[in-house]
Amino acid sequence: MENFVEKNSIVRQIWGKSDTVLFIFAGAAAEFALNKAVDWLYFTGRLPADPLGRLFSTVSYSRRILFAKYDDALKIIDSISAIHKGVEKNRGKEIPGWAYRDVLFMLIHYSIASFETLERKLSWQEKGEVFDVFYRFGKRMNLKELPQTYADWLVARNYDLQHDLVKSKYTTDLYKQYKKHLGTFRYLVLIEGQIIVVPKEVRQLLHFRKFSFLNLFLPFYKLSRFLKLDELIKTLILPSKYKKEIKAIDVV
Repeated sequence: MENFVEKNSIVRQIWGKSDTVLFIFAGAAAEFALNKAVDWLYFTGRLPADPLGRLFSTVSYSRRILFAKYDDALKIIDSISAIHKGVEKNRGKEIPGWAYRDVLFMLIHYSIASFETLERKLSWQEKGEVFDVFYRFGKRMNLKELPQTYADWLVARNYDLQHDLVKSKYTTDLYKQYKKHLGTFRYLVLIEGQIIVVPKEVRQLLHFRKFSFLNLFLPFYKLSRFLKLDELIKTLILPSKYKKEIKAIDVV
């Protein structure tokens, strides 16, 4: 049976390592907090009650699709659509189409930014491959007005960053929840990771500095991977609640 994403795809390389997935998670956590539609995630009460679990769930669903057979991936995407339809029914209004696109665009941006942070720069063709996979994801969800190419996505992404983000009471509350659930040390590590991968618009709204102290540590971490010591480091800095899930990500 055909795979939704080819086995040798750069997308599987990106999403098959816990390191890059954790940076994707970190970046999404920052941008989620600023999105003008974040109130939808508060409507069910799941986000403020367990922000890490809710974000891991989003990342987990995406990853399952990227490593699934084609028909199975379509079923998972359809189940995501059904879940959101149920939330819309309960609230009595529709989630804006641009909000769905924003989440899709986050996955594209942070897939590229995270891999380039930890591995190497991607070619234009590879970035286009990342875009194409998530474009097919969005088309299955019947999202409207999706850009057709990676070049078009860059334009659309820039527009959305200018118009769909705002620092609100939800932003402040979410960051309080992040700190509560992570603890001070892990929270500070999260912030340093976010500084590296978020776009300047996100960094400015969150009043982040440009330089991340994590950049000083990354060369040593890359060496630890070569020496097979990275698992020890991740054990020290990751929440124990999610260690098994994170370890299971490493398939590449």
